[in-house]
Amino acid sequence: MDGRGRWRVFHVKLPGHDAMARQADEYLVTTRVKLPRRKVVRPLRQVSRRLLMALFVLALTVFIVFVDRQGYHDNADESVDFLDAVYYATVTLSTTGYGDIVPYSDSARLANVLLVTPLRVLFLIILVGTTLEVLTERTREEWRLNRWRSNLRDHTVIVGYGTKGRSAIQTLCATGLKKDQIVIVDPSNKVIEAANAEGFVGIVGDATRSDVLLRAELQRARQIVIATQRDDTAVLVALTARQLNRTAKIVAAVREEENAPLLRQSGADAVITSASAAGRLLGLSVLSPSAGTVMEDLIQQGSGLDLIERPVIKSEVGRSVRETDDLVVSVLRGHRLLGYDDPTASPLQLTDRLITIVRAQSPTVPDNSSTP
Repeated sequence: MDGRGRWRVFHVKLPGHDAMARQADEYLVTTRVKLPRRKVVRPLRQVSRRLLMALFVLALTVFIVFVDRQGYHDNADESVDFLDAVYYATVTLSTTGYGDIVPYSDSARLANVLLVTPLRVLFLIILVGTTLEVLTERTREEWRLNRWRSNLRDHTVIVGYGTKGRSAIQTLCATGLKKDQIVIVDPSNKVIEAANAEGFVGIVGDATRSDVLLRAELQRARQIVIATQRDDTAVLVALTARQLNRTAKIVAAVREEENAPLLRQSGADAVITSASAAGRLLGLSVLSPSAGTVMEDLIQQGSGLDLIERPVIKSEVGRSVRETDDLVVSVLRGHRLLGYDDPTASPLQLTDRLITIVRAQSPTVPDNSSTP
């Protein structure tokens, strides 16, 4: 209220709106699939290699002309020496052809047809190698992209390659998932370049848009991990992903626990509250550091103890939960999750799935000492 008793209206502009709008426009331009590069060659090394190849072709042409120099005629002095051979090779490979030195014998003309002409073509290819390499690289990249799309089935799409996304990928790879079965979607070009350096396929773009997820072949994916930085973005991604793929398993992470029900309603099968989970682990570590260490070991696949889900084998059917070889934590029967101490969990049924704690298996080294 001012001095005259009138109310003034202030328009508050939230920070980041302009940046988000600029990023949205940038996504429209930069959305693309980036396959991991197999090998990166420095430009200086490429130029040096081509220069050496051109010099080799020139030297080989000079040698061919000089060996059969008696079959060439020079209009100046009627004899061809080494300098004349270098001169003739240079003007011939560059297709200049002044005509002052010409082959007149049958052997010299045959050598020009069978040897010098192919070397001239090779020399020209080396000179325009940069343009040809660009065209070849584009063709090869398009061929790789088409082949990748045609072979991609039942893969995993990771939305967000931050700390949560990288940790999820590390866990999935520790359980045996191959890198070529993982597709990463992130709006940052630098982040996707880092993912390419690790051997993953990346999609640069906004995952809330359906066309970006379609580039990741999400409609054919088996599982989707949403590890975005914002909860509202995670909700939009879950809605779009569930619309494109009705059967895929969607696992999402949220910061605030109050947003977890909204994300489940958006189509997520499982929701992990990252802040609350970290807080509970901190509290457990305060009460018992050893218990906190065990929990950290359980959620880190590939080392120490692993928490896995497996089906019931035939020899376990009809047995009690405590009679299995593994340490059973829970029994998944249909859509119900039964604790190990639940009376209805035993006896085990063939359609049950067990949540067990097992010792992580170290990679085995093949024994080559035995003879076949």
